[in-house]
Amino acid sequence: MCSDLRSWPIFSSLESEFISQIHMIMIFGKLHKKTLIVTRDKMVYVLDLYDCLKTGNKTSTPYLKEIEDLRGKDIKTFAYGMGPHILALTNGGEVYSCDNVDCQLENGICKFTLMKMSMIKNNQNMRVVDIACGCYHSIILTENDEVYAWGSNNSGQMDNSIYGLSTTPKLVLSNVVCISCGNDFTIAVTRNGKVYGWGRNNVGQLGIGNHGSKNATQQTLSIETNNINDLLHVRRHCGYMRRGRLENKNMMPQLIDMGEDLVVVKVTCGFEHTLALTDKGNIYAWGGNMFGQLGIGNQTECCKPIMVKQIEKMRWIDITAMNNSSIAVTEAGRVYIWGVDCHSNNIVTPTITSSSNIPDMLVHYGSKHYGQYTMVMQKSMILDEEPNILECLRIAFDNSSTSDLKIQVEGKCIHVHKALLKIRSLHFRNMFEHDWTENNQNVVKINTFSYVVYKAYLKYLYTNTVDLPFKNISELFDLANAYFENTLKKQCIRIIKQGITVSDVAYFYSIAVKYNIKELEEFCVQLAVSHMTTVVETENFAKLDQNLMKTFIIKASKAGCFKN
Repeated sequence: MCSDLRSWPIFSSLESEFISQIHMIMIFGKLHKKTLIVTRDKMVYVLDLYDCLKTGNKTSTPYLKEIEDLRGKDIKTFAYGMGPHILALTNGGEVYSCDNVDCQLENGICKFTLMKMSMIKNNQNMRVVDIACGCYHSIILTENDEVYAWGSNNSGQMDNSIYGLSTTPKLVLSNVVCISCGNDFTIAVTRNGKVYGWGRNNVGQLGIGNHGSKNATQQTLSIETNNINDLLHVRRHCGYMRRGRLENKNMMPQLIDMGEDLVVVKVTCGFEHTLALTDKGNIYAWGGNMFGQLGIGNQTECCKPIMVKQIEKMRWIDITAMNNSSIAVTEAGRVYIWGVDCHSNNIVTPTITSSSNIPDMLVHYGSKHYGQYTMVMQKSMILDEEPNILECLRIAFDNSSTSDLKIQVEGKCIHVHKALLKIRSLHFRNMFEHDWTENNQNVVKINTFSYVVYKAYLKYLYTNTVDLPFKNISELFDLANAYFENTLKKQCIRIIKQGITVSDVAYFYSIAVKYNIKELEEFCVQLAVSHMTTVVETENFAKLDQNLMKTFIIKASKAGCFKN
């Protein structure tokens, strides 16, 4: 994975040996020419590709300097705000901060200061588990599920009493498990799956159904000060000012209506939009949509949660929003992007990429795109993270270096593992435990199903997902029926119901009758009721035998297709 970084301009000058030791990176700054690097030995460096432009030394190499304040601190993650400021979180729960990063780098330094958590809450040492940054604000999540927020104080000394704002963290919300910051708003998920937002709302960033403020008495405040620093502080940390009043700003957390049955497990914010992943594997989005980053098929902003479009039914397992782009991964391991892509195109619906995971996608993305803020990361990216057991199984499928058995179909071999097949499949368990001819063979030949379908079946045993074109689903159902794979049969039925069209409804009706699937049979009839004239003109309807055709018409009639 780390070797891929050499294709990224900012890393091209580094030695291969150094790149191989990189554990974590975070790109930041205009034109994404700066990065924080954590190596495997827990050393932290800052790399500035265009330091030579600021020093006037046209022959100098990119600036690479160790950050001594973070040496050996076991960094868990970084968070970046375009103010610009950076937070660093250690695995021990400590937080370090660096304000005015660009100015520091111009002077050849990058100073991080340890935040004293004991000063925040009654002299109690709080352990922090996550961090996030907006443009001019920061938040932390503690191990007690509490969210604290504060301003970054980039403007110098400020009056901490203005409207409850402070340069030290203040408690905002409790019972929280996930946090994320946009440019000037914050989204949080509570332990019961509810979502809250606060901050600016001019393009519906908060998802509360409007572009205004629900708690207007607290959000629209008169400014009674002549101190210019106070005014700058209010603008930077609370929102933009219009005629001496704060507008489109919710300073108190607002509950976002996600619907009664939706449980959100993760949120991630871009510049002006949010993605929310539910426990059912769906993605909802809201906020700015100028570049199609909501993935809803258009470029119209939306002030309430709306489900991201899907060409076919899929279960999402991870999401990342980055500036005006959105990235997500399916259960089958496919990575999709929408919004601004690596060629500066605006994509309005999720589009599949060639990457196998989000880090791969970001490396590919970063090596090709040069927009001013497009590749800026709000959180760091771990490059050498160990895969979990599900990822290991996905990688093991059709891997010749670890397999102990080959399944040959249509002359092509699929590399598998006997132990896993015995655990996952009754068919293979019987094959390997009883006196079958194939029991003692290293290559098992299959002649009853096509290669593409059989490979999809074997991959299903490893990943529990169906990765197959819709046109082949009926053959996979035949296999599932022959191998007594009841769970796979249910998945096939679900896929059929989601992908069936008027042109093939008669065909799938015949499948439903053949296997006595009452659920699918009824679904086909109900679909045909509204389109009977078109259905009877299809090729699949003409292929039905006379008795089945008669039965189909009778059932459609009883369902009301011939009523005036």
